[in-house]
Amino acid sequence: MEHVSVLQKETIDALNVKENGIYVDGTLGRGGHARCLLEKGSNIHLYAFDKDEVAIKESKENLKEFSNRITFLHEDFRNMKEVLGTYGISKVNGIMMDLGVSSPQFDDPSRGFSYRYDAPLDMRMDQSQTLTAYEIVNDYPYEKLVHILQAYGEERYAKQIARKIERVRSVNPIETTFQLVDVIKSALPNKELNKKGHPAKQSFQALRIEVNDELTSLSAGLHEACQLLDIGGRCAVISFHSLEDRIVKNIFKDLTTAPSALPKLPLKASQMEQASFSLVTKKPIVASSEELDKNHRAHSAKLRVIERIKV
Repeated sequence: MEHVSVLQKETIDALNVKENGIYVDGTLGRGGHARCLLEKGSNIHLYAFDKDEVAIKESKENLKEFSNRITFLHEDFRNMKEVLGTYGISKVNGIMMDLGVSSPQFDDPSRGFSYRYDAPLDMRMDQSQTLTAYEIVNDYPYEKLVHILQAYGEERYAKQIARKIERVRSVNPIETTFQLVDVIKSALPNKELNKKGHPAKQSFQALRIEVNDELTSLSAGLHEACQLLDIGGRCAVISFHSLEDRIVKNIFKDLTTAPSALPKLPLKASQMEQASFSLVTKKPIVASSEELDKNHRAHSAKLRVIERIKV
């Protein structure tokens, strides 16, 4: 399956790649960003993380000419500091993350990520984990379903959808994506069904985030990533929805804000403690019109970059 990496050139350019640097790809996918980075220098080594074993397997084939310069890791990037420590790596020159679900995951009907294909309710990025969308839909209590739909899907009809799920599953389990789509549609008013866009989009996003613990993983992973950066090292993150982007924006803001000095202390600017990080992107980088024409999934992409400037 073809996968077009979003903001590929912009991401690699923003990392300010060193020819003999050590880099991390927190979300390897099918290796589009990884290839672009490795082509920047023959002495670059890349530690490539992905929770999806299928992605790791396919990337090993896609990037086989770089195999001596890539360490493939079937791990969640939230654990990158500990994992890299086992390889004797405590500092790196750059880290990139392309968040969310990749095109091949969406386009593989058997994975259950998409409301456009009928498949078992799965949605696991890491297929070795036990929790699937099936358990959430059929076992979570009403209140927890409402919370997930509101917090992770920003679904205004969360209560109605959760109540309808509760009623339907009391008779028979909801087993497939199309069954769930029908339940969601039946819970929504006609005015909502007539709007542009798929009526199940927000609910499917919410379930996917819960299955993969995406937001907790992102927050933990970003903090780990920034701790690993050497001076001059950069972290580049591509987000695809407001919940992800808000986390990235707020963490980067906190890291680039200097500690407050007591207001009455007569300090010169040069005497005040500076933040350890600096924003490379004051505003997020978005896809060019040319890229948008070629790849519709780039429309919601936002790239933010941070650099470590001192210990």
